[in-house]
Formats: sequence, C-alpha cells, structure tokens
Amino acid sequence: MDSRPAELRREVAGVRVAAAKGTAFCIGVLVASYFLLPSLIDFPRDAIGALIFTLRVDLFVLFWVLVGVGLVSHARRQSMQDIAGSAFGTPSETIRIKIAFLQNTLEQAVIAIGSHIVFSTLASGDALALVVAATFLFGVGRVSFYRGYPRGAAARAFGVVTTVIPGLLAFLASLVLMSLRVVFG
Repeated sequence: MDSRPAELRREVAGVRVAAAKGTAFCIGVLVASYFLLPSLIDFPRDAIGALIFTLRVDLFVLFWVLVGVGLVSHARRQSMQDIAGSAFGTPSETIRIKIAFLQNTLEQAVIAIGSHIVFSTLASGDALALVVAATFLFGVGRVSFYRGYPRGAAARAFGVVTTVIPGLLAFLASLVLMSLRVVFG
C-alpha cells in the first residue's frame, strides 16, 4: 500500500504521464530530424567541422540562459524586495519562478552543451542532425517548463524531460562511441 498522501500520488502520476509524453515527443523529433535534416543541411563530415558546427548550434542553447538572466534581472528592477539581490533577503513571489527557471536552465545547458560537444568529436555528417534536433528540443522544453512551473511538478515535467532527454541521449551515445573506439580502434 502506498502511504503517500493522495495529492502527492496524483502529482507523481501526472509527472509520469508528462514525462512519457515528453520522451515520446523527443524520440519523434530526433528520429524525424535524423532522416529529414540531411536533405536540407550539408553537415560537416570532418571532426573539426563537426565541432565548429555544434558550437555554433549551441548558441541557441545559450540563448535560453540569456532569457533566464534577462527575466531575473528585469524582475529584480521591478521590486524593492528583490532589487538588493538574493543575498539580502527572501525573493518575492514574482521572481521565484524566474530564479528557478534560470537555475534549471543553467543546469540543463551544462548537460546539453557538454554532451553536444563531446558527441560532435565522435560523430559527424548526418548524425549532427541530432544536435540540431536536441537544440530545438531544448528551446521547446524551456518554454514548456516556464509556462508549466506555476501549475506544479506535473505541469512542468514535459518541459524538464524535453530539455534533458536529448542531452542525456547524446551523453550515452558518446559513451558508446568512445567505448567502441577503445575496443575496435
């Protein structure tokens, strides 16, 4: 028997449903991108070209960090409670979600950019379509996360999953590719 309160059980169930939807969405976008984007984009086939391409694409991941910084900065200038900074008091209601968005976006950006960079040193050509798709999914995830945040964990779960799954898949693919290179040269 589950001893957790009914409200918590409902929220966890909602998180699971949203996470499953986010995972399915990510898989669909990644697969479609892998098959469709190479007919639209001539992806670099060499390691240096792949790395440069990925660094340029990841500018759009950094864009979301700038959005988060801008949201927090703007909110601080609108409130006497917040203008002194987080070290000098508890954040107001109006800025808490923006701070949470910025913090989560920074965490996710480190995973995404790091994973994309390593992946691009191990894969090139059509596989780089996955970096483009992952960056697109990062943006979709950030918008969904921010919009859902005020409504609770289940409402923001799609955004979290849509943001993190592509980076985790790039990380896992990189581990597999590195292992294959060690074993097979």
